[in-house]
Amino acid sequence: MPMRTRFLAALLSATVAAAYGAPALAQSGKRSERAAKPPPVGHGDRTRNLDFLFGALKVAPDDVTAKAIEERIWAAWTASRSDTANLLMTRVKTAIEAKDLDLAVKLLDAIVKVKPDYVEAWNRRATIFYMKKDYGRALADIREVLKREPRHFGALAGFGLILQDIGDDRQALEVYRRALAVYPRMERIPDLVKTLQEKIEGRDI
Repeated sequence: MPMRTRFLAALLSATVAAAYGAPALAQSGKRSERAAKPPPVGHGDRTRNLDFLFGALKVAPDDVTAKAIEERIWAAWTASRSDTANLLMTRVKTAIEAKDLDLAVKLLDAIVKVKPDYVEAWNRRATIFYMKKDYGRALADIREVLKREPRHFGALAGFGLILQDIGDDRQALEVYRRALAVYPRMERIPDLVKTLQEKIEGRDI
């Protein structure tokens, strides 16, 4: 499996894990019990909570702290506040685990119809479309995600991967930089930025 496909598959695994209580991107390594606890957030408005978490993410002093904050953000994104959406998302998880991506897409179609403001349904469907190499539909869903949540670093990473796949390295670099502006310690993205910078600069000489 190509590296970029593995990366977006990891993003899909992260969203599925976060939605059902497992640590997102658990393969990243062990964390201390203290570091695994994200910064405390009150029980107030969801938008204020996310604003707090994104502020903390931007200034996280190390990768372990950043990962803990990332997991809280994924948890907020995957909370649908809809019994119907929750039930369908459970079936999406089962379909993905069974590698039945067509069924997962059909279930996600139903979710975005009943709850179009649920960002994570759009994001997860975009990821599956990318894995199926249906770039047109993946990009359409990514636009829906970013329209609702411009800080969605997972969608920005997916956007960059698609741009790379279709040969638009300059635009991909710009999108990756947008992702890093939101999440400076995002896994793998700094390496992609470095590679693209070297590639593009080499063309310009």
